[in-house]
Amino acid sequence: MSETSPLFNWLKTRSSGLLLHPTSLPGDQGIGVLDDSVDDLLRFLKTAGIRNWQVCPLGPTGYGDSPYQCFSSFAGNPYLIDLVALQRIGLLADQDLAPLRSLTADKIDFGAIYSTKWPALFTAYENFEKSENELPYGDFEDFKRENSTWLEPYSEFMALKDHFEGQPWWLWDKSVRFYRAACKSPVLKKIAARADAYAFFQYLFFGQWQQVREKAKALDISIIGDTPIFVARDSADVWANPELFQIDQKYGEPFAIAGVPPDYFSADGQLWGNPLYDWPAHTKDGYAWWLRRLQANFDLYDIVRIDHFRGFDTYWSVPADADNAKSGHWENGPGLPFFEAVQSALPDCRLIVEDLGELSESVHVLRRATGLPGISILQFAFGGENDNTYLPHNLVANNIVYPGTHDNDTTLGWYATADEKTQDHVRRYFRIDGQEINWDFVRAGYAAVSNLAIFPLQDLLGLGSECRLNTPGIPAGNWQWRYSAPQLESLHVDSANYLQELGELYGRS
Repeated sequence: MSETSPLFNWLKTRSSGLLLHPTSLPGDQGIGVLDDSVDDLLRFLKTAGIRNWQVCPLGPTGYGDSPYQCFSSFAGNPYLIDLVALQRIGLLADQDLAPLRSLTADKIDFGAIYSTKWPALFTAYENFEKSENELPYGDFEDFKRENSTWLEPYSEFMALKDHFEGQPWWLWDKSVRFYRAACKSPVLKKIAARADAYAFFQYLFFGQWQQVREKAKALDISIIGDTPIFVARDSADVWANPELFQIDQKYGEPFAIAGVPPDYFSADGQLWGNPLYDWPAHTKDGYAWWLRRLQANFDLYDIVRIDHFRGFDTYWSVPADADNAKSGHWENGPGLPFFEAVQSALPDCRLIVEDLGELSESVHVLRRATGLPGISILQFAFGGENDNTYLPHNLVANNIVYPGTHDNDTTLGWYATADEKTQDHVRRYFRIDGQEINWDFVRAGYAAVSNLAIFPLQDLLGLGSECRLNTPGIPAGNWQWRYSAPQLESLHVDSANYLQELGELYGRS
């Protein structure tokens, strides 16, 4: 296929967006949930003329609490379930919510959430089993039937994980070490009620998320989701489909694991630890698993961002026993045939690809052939020469521009720690004094030729490094930031009209 005939060509109009993961929403349940705070956020976006809300992956998180390392790439995160809504319909009482209400609202204590939210959720399930009340999320049995392909292995995986006291699946008894074997094991009968509870939590999550989708749609706000290219090793995805990954089919040990070479973020590279795909196996059935995954994502979101696009061209393969990622090497990914299969199955899908990092020319060729919009980071633009790809004068229309993403420092934090050469470049480029650098970057994003400009809420609030969401390569202490309701209301009063004006000035309204 020629570079002048791209597979996808959907990003044709200008708009703006907000980057905010739902766990950062305010409230008194210890973590952001799908409650009235979503209504407040959507109301702000509508007033400010912001037409897109971008979230990180919404899957159930495990060790490290990263939404990019989930127990399933199909399931939702039960931590996001609003328990007050369950109280209103009689599944919980005040005393069930009291432990969560005692937690700090300033940031997320994931250890405390783990020990307080799960008991409340299981109490809700037990009360549901005894109740005849109808829930506002449709019929539970219908939900299970409609989603059985992924829901059954996921719920059984989670129940078995509890049965084996949290151990990863490759340490379980060999009779249940893989899903196909587990289906014949009497152990499944022992954990059937527990598995049904985990299915019920998914029913609640998807029911509440559907309400969010409907509210956003009514306000003409699109939700942008996020699909990590890789899945966690300790996940229902790998447990149920070992033949699709580069792992030993008897013991579950990986032959090689994912990562990236040394880069801007880490001198040793990043050792992610995810199992790598057996791409020939995916090719044999026309990428069926991936197509199901993407369809499930488009059931959740209007637009989907695929993380680590370069891995579809070539991916960094690291020996499974390596101490860091420096010893890895490049292997070929599925390339254009994968995206041709996606286009054929989902012809109207709206995809974004994250094409950051060390990119070879072949990656650029692949992105141009797909026609998919990539992303640019303003924080990466300064301190070098005038041909830097991320400088505003070098951007293109089929592109999404950010001051920074969830992996970057806030703009205030970045500028405060940048060297003088970089700071001077910023000031001279924009002809500014740097006193309101976050708003300078917001205005630059609005003015950019890129058709979509997305801004982290921290930059609109003018927050520093203490409010950074994630630091790549650091395994703990991430994903904890939350804003407060008064912060958003103040922004609504002080800045919504200004953002609306920027949208009108630069054609993003």
